Amino acid sequence: MTDHQNGAAGVSKAPACKLVIFGAGGDLTKRLLMPALYNLSCSDLLPDDFNLYGVDRGDSSDDAWKQSLTETMQSFTKDNAAEFYTPEIDEARWGWVTDRMHYLQGDFSEDEVFRKIGQAIGDDSTIFYLAVSARFFGTIVDGLGKAGLLKQSDGMFRRVIIEKPFGSDLPTAQALNTQILGQADESQIYRIDHFLGKETVQSIMAVRFANGLFEPSWRREYIDHVQITAAETVGVEKRGAFYEPTGALRDMIPNHLFTLLCMVAMEPPNSFDAEAVRNEKAKLMEAIRPLQPDEVVRGQYGAGSQSGEDVPGYRGEPSVALDSKTETYIALKLSIENWRWAGVPFYLRTGKRLAGRQTVISIHHKPAPYRLFRDTRVEKLTPNVVRILIDPEQGIETQFDAKVPGPQMKLGRVQTSAHFKDFFDEKPSVGYETLLYDCMVGDTTLFQRADAIDASWTAVQPVLDSWRAGEGQVETYAAGSQGPAQADALLGSDGRHWLPLGDE
Repeated sequence: MTDHQNGAAGVSKAPACKLVIFGAGGDLTKRLLMPALYNLSCSDLLPDDFNLYGVDRGDSSDDAWKQSLTETMQSFTKDNAAEFYTPEIDEARWGWVTDRMHYLQGDFSEDEVFRKIGQAIGDDSTIFYLAVSARFFGTIVDGLGKAGLLKQSDGMFRRVIIEKPFGSDLPTAQALNTQILGQADESQIYRIDHFLGKETVQSIMAVRFANGLFEPSWRREYIDHVQITAAETVGVEKRGAFYEPTGALRDMIPNHLFTLLCMVAMEPPNSFDAEAVRNEKAKLMEAIRPLQPDEVVRGQYGAGSQSGEDVPGYRGEPSVALDSKTETYIALKLSIENWRWAGVPFYLRTGKRLAGRQTVISIHHKPAPYRLFRDTRVEKLTPNVVRILIDPEQGIETQFDAKVPGPQMKLGRVQTSAHFKDFFDEKPSVGYETLLYDCMVGDTTLFQRADAIDASWTAVQPVLDSWRAGEGQVETYAAGSQGPAQADALLGSDGRHWLPLGDE
């Protein structure tokens, strides 16, 4: 391979292909997919003959679509708190992308739109990205299949990227899998979770399996418990219509948080071959003991204060019922029934309008025996904690005991911090760059397989059944707080406590 065929850091450019995005005018396309394609262009990883087709029902044109997305991209230079921020847009690289953009108008449920797509892509390798509401997933895959657009041949591939939520419970997920696998082979389906595109999430395997410092103690003999947190300070705001029938459990647990759970708890694969890694993830998911209602706490934010400003409660948000019982917070206690983790509780929590924004995995080690220090001034030993920071900071922190300087034996807590930005040249990223590139090159490692999807819904189905029967309470917590008091009791009954959010 010649040098000009390589992208950034010697990584090969993706093979020749086209990308069709269903939902061209949607928020996902504007906020995440286009910035990701721009970043891939800046890294010179897109194929030279790349073409992008946007499909949506709205009346538009190539120029209007390009102009709309250009304005959105420019807006990212003004908001350094946005998920994608860059001080300036490289006009040449963005122009390279827009020169290859085409808009196709059509209804996803009508044959005509698939005829237009077929004419546009011809016999070229193509990826179909379903950046649409979940209710269209099956309809679009059926349309692609019936139009013959999923047929492959030697040297030509057809792949489908499907966003979350993949089903709303076990029966709907199984039905969707049956529907799409009636039109395409499992190897063609890429169920995406953008959490897996985050560098820190991918680095969990490297931290675990490349370091003798960690791997020998990454098991029940040494680990007391594990906490996985994905906390947000934002509310539901304008997403009430989506959030009302969904809630925090469906929105975050079977996908995002279980994704993190797999990375931190799965067995080491025999290699980094995609199927070897996905086999271990599926085994881990299947080892989760199905949740029981008393192992889950759900809450809903009420009015409160966030960043010094008064904010409304969930029931005061647009498109939310005044008597809504939808949870905006979920905390749960998981048990993994295998030899590595038997007896080690995993506590997961996620919620909106909380005291701090952070996604972090905290591994709490069992304390050392106290006997050596019982006749000294040491009152207790500091828990040893390894924290893997995912968002907004990326890195690793550790907490342990050390002797306080002086004539007496006295221990004090010390911390180490290794923030990746201090060691590596970080570039703007939304997490989709790696996933889009992997799909182009046919690497399924970071995508979910049907059996893992089924196992994730199986784990939470008893709780969903309980809620459907009208059981369980939704506890109110103040916006800007640590969450509902019952979540503290979930750990308190085991003699443990959550690490605090925010600056508390």
